[in-house]
Amino acid sequence: MTGGCPPASTPGRAANMRAIHRRDTKPERQLSSALHALGYRFRRDFPIRIGKVTVRPDIVFTRKHVAIFLDGCFWHGCPEHGHRPSVHQSYWNPKLERNHARDVRNNQSLEDAGWTVIRFWEHEELAEEVEHARIVLGERRPR
Repeated sequence: MTGGCPPASTPGRAANMRAIHRRDTKPERQLSSALHALGYRFRRDFPIRIGKVTVRPDIVFTRKHVAIFLDGCFWHGCPEHGHRPSVHQSYWNPKLERNHARDVRNNQSLEDAGWTVIRFWEHEELAEEVEHARIVLGERRPR
């Protein structure tokens, strides 16, 4: 076992796990395309270094100091759709708890450094996400 992860239980599960990407998910591509079509320019998966911490929001408006995260319901514990697996709980429960703790820590680090943080769940409506981002970006002045 590498990195404490249990081996995939079936070849199908192994293929599924390989297909999961950290970046460029469908919700990220949809939101970034919609924002780009409105004339916004931004960075994707851009590392922000704050002291010893590096945070990688999905979409970053560097001049306006706005960071957007699009969180998957499973990986980030959506209260509506997130669920804990019933198998390999000794691996998954700590993993998902670490994800949540990292999200809280990243939010705090960014906010302490003067950034505005926006978090969307993957199931939220694209039009609502775009409107929320437009409101926040309209309120912030470039530095």
